[in-house]
Amino acid sequence: MSRRETYEQRTEEILVPIAKQCGVLIYDVEFVKEAGENYLRAYIDKEGGVTIDDCEAVSRLLSPKLDEEDFIEEGYILEVSSPGLGRALKKDRHFRNSIGMDVEVKLFKAVDGVKEFAGVLKSFDESSITIEEDGKEIRFERKAIAKINLALDF
Repeated sequence: MSRRETYEQRTEEILVPIAKQCGVLIYDVEFVKEAGENYLRAYIDKEGGVTIDDCEAVSRLLSPKLDEEDFIEEGYILEVSSPGLGRALKKDRHFRNSIGMDVEVKLFKAVDGVKEFAGVLKSFDESSITIEEDGKEIRFERKAIAKINLALDF
C-alpha cells in the first residue's frame, strides 16, 4: 500500500465515529499534492446535502484526532467539504449509489477517436463499468477510465 493510500485509509478509520456523531456519511478521503501543497480532503455527505456547519463540525473534531495520531509525515492542509453535484465516482459504493444516473466518462486513450462519453450508468463490476448512451450499451474497463463523474444538467 502506498503512503498516500495509508494516509487515506487511516484518516477514514478516524473519521468513521466522527461522521456518525455529526450525522453525516463519509463519501471519500483523498491525500493529494496540488501546486506544491499537500491536501488531506475529507468529503462528507448526507440526505439533503451538507452545510458549512456540517463541514466545520467534522473539521473541528477531525483535526485534533489527526494531530494526536500524527501518522502523516508531510505537512498538509485539511479540508472537509461536500463531494459536490458533479461528484467523482471512485469506489464501488459510489457506483452502487449511482446506478440509473447520468454520468460523464473520460478515458485515458480515445476509442474510435472519442475520449469522452455521457450516458446512464447501467452496471459495474470489479473490472468494468457499463453505460447506456443513445440506446446503446458501452462497456469500459475501469483501468481505461481517467475520470467518471455524475453529469450536471444545466
